[in-house]
Amino acid sequence: MSILLFVLFGVVAGFLARAIMPGRQAMGFVMTALLGIGGSFVGGFVGSMLTGHSVMELHTSGLIGSVLGALAILFVMGFAGRRSAAA
Repeated sequence: MSILLFVLFGVVAGFLARAIMPGRQAMGFVMTALLGIGGSFVGGFVGSMLTGHSVMELHTSGLIGSVLGALAILFVMGFAGRRSAAA
């Protein structure tokens, strides 16, 4: 059950990150879900190193870290996309 909640948490974080990031991101539901899940990994591990909480615990800083991680991944994806299109 925790894997299902992790995926659902990642989908929510991905949608929040896409709503916060300015500009247009051309990606569907599956890519948004993968973005959020990746952001949850990044934000969860960084947050657990800073706070000492377990990665699999549900807490407010986990959601904030997940959204920040998804924003970081979305920024890197946008930067890499612009750079490859210019070349």
